[in-house]
Amino acid sequence: MPENMSISVNGQSQVSYEKIDLDVIRDVDLNKLEPWDIQESCKIGTTPQNDWYFFSHKDKKYPTGTRTNRATAAGFWKATGRDKVIYSNCRRIGMRKTLVFYKGRAPHGQKSDWIMHEYRLDDNIVETTVSL
Repeated sequence: MPENMSISVNGQSQVSYEKIDLDVIRDVDLNKLEPWDIQESCKIGTTPQNDWYFFSHKDKKYPTGTRTNRATAAGFWKATGRDKVIYSNCRRIGMRKTLVFYKGRAPHGQKSDWIMHEYRLDDNIVETTVSL
C-alpha cells in the first residue's frame, strides 16, 4: 500500500465477516477469480488503474489444518520472500506477504507478472479501529 495512503479498518466488522455499508473496497473470493479478472471486480471509478484493493477471507487448504488454499482454476498464488512487519505508532499491527501468481499447477507452474501484497492484522489487535 502506498505510504501516503491511509485507510481505517474496523476490526469489529470487516475482519469478523460483518457487512460494511460503504462498499469502496470490495470483498472478493480469490479462489474463484483469476488475477486478470480481479481488476474488473475491484476498480474504483472509470480511470485506468494499476493497483486494486480488496478484502478476502482466507480459505483453508484442509478443514483441520492451518495452510491457506491459494489455488484458482488457472493457477496458484505462491508466497515469495519473508513477511514484512507493519507498524503504527511504533506498535506492531500486522504483516505484509508478497505473492506471485503461477499459471498451471505446483510444482510445475509458469511464473506470471501478477504480484499481490497480502496485508493481515495481528491477532493481538485490541482496538476496534486501526489506522494503517
